[in-house]
Amino acid sequence: MTEKSPGQTFYDDQVRFCETKDIAGIRSHYTDDSVLISFDNQVVGGDAIAEYFRGYLDRMAGLKLRTTDRFVETDDTIFFEATIDLDAGVARVYDAFHLRDGRALRHFTGLLSFTPKA
Repeated sequence: MTEKSPGQTFYDDQVRFCETKDIAGIRSHYTDDSVLISFDNQVVGGDAIAEYFRGYLDRMAGLKLRTTDRFVETDDTIFFEATIDLDAGVARVYDAFHLRDGRALRHFTGLLSFTPKA
């Protein structure tokens, strides 16, 4: 069995935390001085990001990873596109994490497309 890379482990844990709405787990993934950046907003600080995820996951009811469509990892970054199933439909998302000591320092995130359920 091949051992997972640090970036793949981070990704797998982040997906699991989101699917199970594990806010403490999500918080553990962010440094105290981390920043979550999207086209809609910027959230500064690990505690504020955890609180942001509380509301985000409520809005993304039924979140379940369908596929990881693209994944790139460097020594301190992961970048991916994924398709997720939601109660309301199917979303294609992208995220990039700049990591420091295995935790997110910068998290860039966005939506590529959303297809509502008929």
